[in-house]
Amino acid sequence: MANLTAKELSFLEDQLDAEQNLVKKYQMYAAQLTDPQLKTKCEQIASKHQTHFNKLLGQLS
Repeated sequence: MANLTAKELSFLEDQLDAEQNLVKKYQMYAAQLTDPQLKTKCEQIASKHQTHFNKLLGQLS
């Protein structure tokens, strides 16, 4: 991993927080929905944001 500046690390931390919040939000939506299509779409969106989170986290290792 390349050495990251404090500003870059701060940006990554902010993005990780944002992605984590989106995962939780869409998982919560999916849990509350009864429409199967909307439920599936929210689960897909949560999964997409989890992937983003994992990729960003990988930049720190």
